[in-house]
Formats: sequence, C-alpha cells, structure tokens
Amino acid sequence: MLLALAQWLAQDVRFFSVFNYITLRAVLAAMTALVISFVVGPAMIRRLTAYKIGQSVRSDGPQTHLVKAGTPTMGGALILISIAITTLLWGDLHNHYVWVVLLTTLGFGVIGWVDDYRKVVHRNPKGLSAKAKMFWQSIIALMAAIYLWNTASLPAQTELIVPFLKFLVFPLPAFLFVVLAYLVIVGTSNAVNLTDGLDGLAIMPTVMVSGALAIFAYVAGNAVFSKYLGIPYIPGAGELAIFCSAIAGAGLAFLWFNAYPAEVFMGDVGALALGAALGIVAVIVRQELVLFIMGGVFVVEAVSVMIQVASFKLTGKRVFRMAPLHHHYELKGWKETQVVVRFWIITMLLVLIGLATLKLR
Repeated sequence: MLLALAQWLAQDVRFFSVFNYITLRAVLAAMTALVISFVVGPAMIRRLTAYKIGQSVRSDGPQTHLVKAGTPTMGGALILISIAITTLLWGDLHNHYVWVVLLTTLGFGVIGWVDDYRKVVHRNPKGLSAKAKMFWQSIIALMAAIYLWNTASLPAQTELIVPFLKFLVFPLPAFLFVVLAYLVIVGTSNAVNLTDGLDGLAIMPTVMVSGALAIFAYVAGNAVFSKYLGIPYIPGAGELAIFCSAIAGAGLAFLWFNAYPAEVFMGDVGALALGAALGIVAVIVRQELVLFIMGGVFVVEAVSVMIQVASFKLTGKRVFRMAPLHHHYELKGWKETQVVVRFWIITMLLVLIGLATLKLR
C-alpha cells in the first residue's frame, strides 16, 4: 500500500522514488513489525490473561516447567498480525510471491489457532487431531507447491541446487518438485513447532534464519548479484526480503515478551506458521538444502522425536531421557537458559555457514 502511494507521489516528487529500493523497504518492514508488536503486545497479553488462555504443562517433564502453567499462550497471533500488516504496507502487492508466502503462512497459522483454541478454551488436551492437522497442512502445502510449479517460467525456478558446489544442479520434474516443496514446508513447520518448548528457544533461531533468507531472496531477485554469485535468478523473489524482514522484526519484538521468564508463549498458531513461512521462502529462492543447514537446530529437534518414537515402538527403550532434544538436556542438568542460549549460538554458527554458500561455490 505504502509502496503504491510512494510510486504515485514519485511522479511529482522525486524523493519518494527511494522507496522503490528493496533494501530500504526491508529495513522499514523490520522496524514497522517491531513497533506494531511492541505496541499491541502488552494489550494482547492482558487480554489473553483475562480470558485465561493459559498454557498447560506436562507433569512428566522437567519439574521446573510446572511454574509455567497458566502462562498466556497463542501469542503467535501477535507475530502473524505484525507480519501481515507490515507485508501489506511495504511489499509489492502485484508480486505473486508475496501473496503465496503470506497466504501459506496465515493458512498454517489458522491450523495452529484451531489447535490452540481447542486445547486452552475447550480444555481438550488433544486439540486438533494429528490426522486432521496433517491433512490441512498437506492441502495448503500442496496447493502452494503446485502453484509455484505452474507459474515457473525459468528452469532455475524448479532446479535443486547443492550448496558449495557451483555447477551441481538437478532439474526437477513436476512430481519431484511438488514432493520436495511439500516436505520442506510441512517439515519445517512441524520442526519449528517441536522446538518451541522453552522460553525464547524457537523464536530467536527463526529470526536469524529469516534474516539470512532475506539476503538470499534479495540476491536471487537481482540479476546482477545472482549472476556474480552463481545462484539461480528468480525474477520477483527480491520482494520476499520484505516478508523475511517483517518476520525478523516481529520475532525480535515477540522475544521481548517471550524471553525467560516468558510472559507469553507463541503456541501452535505462531510456531506452525513461522515454520511454514521459512519453508516456502526457501523453496521459492531454491535454497532448500541451505535451509536444512541453517535450521539445523529445528532439524535435530524433529529427528530426536522421530528417533525416540521409533526406538520405543521397536525396542521398548528410549534413546533420550525425554524428547524433543531440549528436554533431554534439561533432565541432564542444564538450566533452561543454558539450553536456549547454547542452541542460539549453534544456530548463529549454522546461519553463518549457510550465508557462506553465497560465495563459497
């Protein structure tokens, strides 16, 4: 909206043409999302508290978590509101990628909201059934994947590139592209959701990964930079830097309220949506494998759950003291803040490795 207004004003006042620069709008998007979350956050937390929309805590988990019972949840709605408003304000609404990522993110947010609502309002500990949750996630992810395939106009938009290897590229037929996109979107969504178990644990890695994806999106959407760095040129992908910056800004503001001891939890409404957002952006800019590297903490958390479940079903024994992995370290004696900060540090290192693939090819 503001971009369209600036472009109209630029016809008479040249100064407003500066808003055509994606870099400036990305910075403004991060600041806008930050401000919106800071302004709306306290009121939303008070409202959630008044409605007694509180988090339930597993009795078989770390005993230190029992004090978290009743802490307001579904705060991820604040993040989604900030991202949506900011993207609509600063993004190019004629760019179809903007709408794909925004609608996919909000779609997964709706799934998470229904799940949270049933848990905390209807007092149904199961929330939305696993089958129903996976069904709706699959519908949205497949729709997004099929749309991206049908709108691809260049071979680069459907190729799988391998990090660090400049000329190793795999053209993907329709079926494999759709399957890969589906797995990345749904897998990342659920991995972030599994990671969201400690104060600030999921949101800061999400901020760091989204910031890195903003750089990848900007480079992929720039013909000169993409050619120089040897990565696929994806026309229009640069606008996703606005969306990713909005995630980073909204996430940092949410961390203000979610830092230990948390005043609010994001819930499934936030975790599922943010994971899907990271996944679909990575698919569009053709950096699925780089996302696997940068989101290593999310990957390990999800894998720890799969290993735990498989081991228990096959042998009756558990590999970890408790899954996801962050609970394992808590039960080993790590303090919650130690687990969180150490996982942040690991994510920072992985994000730097991911960014290194821009040049080390």
